[in-house]
Amino acid sequence: MAKEMSFLKYIEQRMALAANSAARMMQFSEDIIKQLTPEEVDEFREAFMMFDKDGNGTISTKELGIAMRSLGQNPTEQEIQEMINEVDLDGNGQIEFPEFCVMMKRMMKETDSEMIREAFRVFDKDGNGVITAQEFRYFMVHMGMQFSEEEVDEMIREVDVDGDGEIDYEEFVKMMSDR
Repeated sequence: MAKEMSFLKYIEQRMALAANSAARMMQFSEDIIKQLTPEEVDEFREAFMMFDKDGNGTISTKELGIAMRSLGQNPTEQEIQEMINEVDLDGNGQIEFPEFCVMMKRMMKETDSEMIREAFRVFDKDGNGVITAQEFRYFMVHMGMQFSEEEVDEMIREVDVDGDGEIDYEEFVKMMSDR
């Protein structure tokens, strides 16, 4: 009898922990939604409704697979399940709108990172991992912007945190993120 009671108590504690964890995760998704602009919420809702083929307010693995294939992707069932598990905060195996917003916000950040990486490559002509004053000046001239040597040097000094006269990737990311 005592073992049964302790087991029941253990189960109750685990259920309480799970409920608390789910509540924290849902709060996290609500916080993400609060950071979105009204336009982003509208865009995400429109996309969500396109994915939610049966209109039940959730995106299932089947619906996500159909949507991914319509976008030219060919994920395996396992990859689709992993995508859902990554954002399925309440653990029900489907994606609700708040979870979809978390997923979209994450994807937007990844896209921003890719764009910054690509922009860095454009500036870093020789591919050595830093943007020199000469490379920076070359880019500005080819973009039709005319700056004096002093102006280019000043721009680099503003971004060049470590003071080595060049812009490394971390400094470039900070510059792009601060804009």
